[in-house]
Amino acid sequence: MARFVLTTKLLAAVSGALMLALVAPGASAADAMPGMAKATRQELGASAVFAPDGSLLVVTKQGEHVMLYRSSDDGKSWSAPTAVNAQPEQISADGENRPKVAFAADGGLLVSWTRPLGKPYSGAIRLARADDGQRFSPPLTVHKDPAEITHRFESLLTTPDNKVILAWIDKRDLEAAKSGKKAYRGAAIYAAVSTDGGRSFQPEHKLADHSCECCRVTSAIDADGAPLFMWRHVFEPNERDHALARLKPDGTVESVQRATFDRWKVDGCPHHGPSLVVDERGVRHAVWFNQKDGAGRVFYGRLAAGSDIAVEGQRQIGGPRAAHADMAVAPGKLAIAWKEFDGERTQLRGLMSADGGDSFSEIALAATDGASDQARVIRRQDQLFVFWRTEKEGFRLFPLP
Repeated sequence: MARFVLTTKLLAAVSGALMLALVAPGASAADAMPGMAKATRQELGASAVFAPDGSLLVVTKQGEHVMLYRSSDDGKSWSAPTAVNAQPEQISADGENRPKVAFAADGGLLVSWTRPLGKPYSGAIRLARADDGQRFSPPLTVHKDPAEITHRFESLLTTPDNKVILAWIDKRDLEAAKSGKKAYRGAAIYAAVSTDGGRSFQPEHKLADHSCECCRVTSAIDADGAPLFMWRHVFEPNERDHALARLKPDGTVESVQRATFDRWKVDGCPHHGPSLVVDERGVRHAVWFNQKDGAGRVFYGRLAAGSDIAVEGQRQIGGPRAAHADMAVAPGKLAIAWKEFDGERTQLRGLMSADGGDSFSEIALAATDGASDQARVIRRQDQLFVFWRTEKEGFRLFPLP
């Protein structure tokens, strides 16, 4: 990611989000969570998923290893962690660029992460698979491009036909434009497809030019089974809204459409990506951060499919300091969670809808005095939960009504 200077307008728009990152951490949580090393500033980025047997799995960084934690009692206790990568390497684990975990359709356990390289903001997308959910194969780099450039902020998607698709922010086209002394907005989105459950990957291909440089990519499965990827995009001349790509069965692009229309003009990356889900009726739901009418806010809306996407039911989520919302669906339920600094503590809050996003009830879930990761909404059968990692309290799981 090219270094950038936050403009006054951007600082005003994302002040609430930045305040969350600037909360002074308290004492180390090394004694509160198994396997957590003491550090002045921890990278708290973590991901969680429920295994087919109902146990809770969490992946995060410890030193130069991605560690897998397992709980059979919804986080009350944890087994000894397993190192995903046997050989140490650099690992990114901040909120927008954290390790990911998912299950392939054949039951294989998949963990992906970004390995930082020597140059600033460079990286390689890595993936390891455990056929038995315990013993991981040596990690592979999913892209063929060996350049020491940005390959970062990956999204990991698995499909019912045992495909594994990773999409990420990639700067090879920006670097080529620089070499040719040509202008180029932002970065690009590339994807690689595995047809064998993540054991190997086909050569990567480009989904779109002109993505934002450092906001997370999100993904979902559309109503008919097509893969969807959503990211912050730099539309001409310099509007940082969001784009939605729908892929063909082979993983190549079927369409790329503008998905939000807040028309935020800013020279910088807000480091604040979207979240996307598709419910049992085939309705696409999204949450995102943008500046609208002069104020930076988190928004929810339904992305109506068509030749042009129409955003239906757009509404503000939380207050002026709401940040980094995530969401998930279960039959008859839609849940959104986010964190929000109230001037003294970071609050974890949620919204629940039983009518497809037409109305919501708000829930206060937790708070912390120290640093914290972004919230993750996850599903086990028909039950939704919020997973949250905080520096003081460690891993926490909250069942939703």
